[in-house]
Amino acid sequence: MKTFLVLSLLTTQLAYQAVAQSTAGPQIRTANGMVEGVTEASGIRAFKGIPFAQPPVGDLRWKEPQPVKNWQGVRKTDHFGPRAMQRAIFGDMGFRSDGMSEDCLYLNVWTPAKSSNEKLPVLVYFYGGGFVAGDGSEARYDGESMAKKGIVALTVNYRLGVFGFMAHPELTKESPHHASSNYGYLDQTAALRWVQQNIAAFGGDPKKVTIAGESAGSVSVSAQMVSPLSKNLIAGAIGESGSLLGTLPPSTLSAAEEMGVKFATGAGANSLAELRAMSAEKLLEATAKPGVPWFTSAIDGYFFPKAPAELYAAGEQAHVPLLVGWNSEEMNYRAVMGQEKPTVENYTNAVKKLYKEQADEVLKVYPASSDEQVMQVATDLASDRFIGYSTWRWSDLQAKTGGGKAVYRYMYARPRPAMTAAMGDAAPGLAGGVVKGGDAAAMKMPPARGAVHSAEIEYAMGNLASNKVYAWTPDDYKVSEVMQNYFANFIKTGNPNGPGLPKWAPVTSDKAVPVMRIDVNTHGETEQNRARYVLLDQLSTKQ
Repeated sequence: MKTFLVLSLLTTQLAYQAVAQSTAGPQIRTANGMVEGVTEASGIRAFKGIPFAQPPVGDLRWKEPQPVKNWQGVRKTDHFGPRAMQRAIFGDMGFRSDGMSEDCLYLNVWTPAKSSNEKLPVLVYFYGGGFVAGDGSEARYDGESMAKKGIVALTVNYRLGVFGFMAHPELTKESPHHASSNYGYLDQTAALRWVQQNIAAFGGDPKKVTIAGESAGSVSVSAQMVSPLSKNLIAGAIGESGSLLGTLPPSTLSAAEEMGVKFATGAGANSLAELRAMSAEKLLEATAKPGVPWFTSAIDGYFFPKAPAELYAAGEQAHVPLLVGWNSEEMNYRAVMGQEKPTVENYTNAVKKLYKEQADEVLKVYPASSDEQVMQVATDLASDRFIGYSTWRWSDLQAKTGGGKAVYRYMYARPRPAMTAAMGDAAPGLAGGVVKGGDAAAMKMPPARGAVHSAEIEYAMGNLASNKVYAWTPDDYKVSEVMQNYFANFIKTGNPNGPGLPKWAPVTSDKAVPVMRIDVNTHGETEQNRARYVLLDQLSTKQ
């Protein structure tokens, strides 16, 4: 009887262990310890919320990211980590993160690999949000769709706003590099170092890492390409709308330090110690006060040894293939016209107010001879001022000084479809946002004349179905399949071309520059508006 009881208990224990093993997710050993993820219905293995640096809290607030401490046992990575501290600014962000916290330095991996020896190409995607908002958990950046195309895909969190980009004389003094600001960029670099150290365990090839991003994420790509800390960690780059060569560029360190001191005083802190003693919530609240600046990066002599434009002009950036482009309506015409009616007279006056003695030159390359033309021309000018010019400048410089590596340029022109009936009285807002409730009527934007800022993300990443706001049509899925395949091919080979896709020619000179126009009928065409960007380039260098 005793023997039977022992056997019974042993059988029960073995059965329990078998069930536990069968329900456990896939496990991978990283340099810091074992992680356990989940297997999606598609067969893709996902690992969410992997730490790539120590939590930047306490004395580590406003310090470059520190290496992760090793852990014992198995760490569950089956849900997204917290998003970085941020205010609710953009209406198009849908987070799946585990709340919000200063403890935010986590990344997410989706891999189709079944073993560690497959050496698949790798995509590291940086989210947009003006360096004040965004998160790697957003469904539009989800890596499962890219993973199904044979790519190990990652999204990466980085610090934002005052937490990610504040400079201060005391921070510069305590830094071993005599630098401050750029903590958000340094977070991204730390993630790229993590990839070099760990991605082979997930079936990825550390020698085939392509970085990509949209808006501030695209600016981040242009920054990582030019920093000596990161430019040797990548094999390719994709930029969607924006570069630091005109959009959110770094300031001088002294100017950034002055901004930091002003912020600290306004927040009631007279020293760095007092700033670090403040809660994250109180610091974030202080950024909402009137007159508080938008924290951006600085030429700190460390991440940026000198001005990025100088580095690109000298050919000191990463010599890697670049796929880059922007959208046909990055900004609404009201950014130029304000509330004035779109007439030739009002447009001319607006341009004169913006450009003063250079207005006539601007009006020659952004001409409007009738009221009917004003809305489109003002849209073009607004879009170029906002982000089109900086993206053009990046592609132009990389083609000239990038060591002969291919540059592929696109113009994304597919407008989003109408919203679904379930959205009720909601209306599209700026930068792809959504305005709901009573504000919708007051803030309703004119119908889009093209593809608005951020509209391409779900198409490029193969994630249309995750966005329930819009009534996607078969044409939208057709555009998405073409764009995603271009991106996937580029990530794999450094060349977007492949079977069944319209031929995409690289830039070979500044004469007859080829541009891929991505829309329902995607096709190659020749650059039409070089004179606009050349003039904006001349005007920017005079400032």
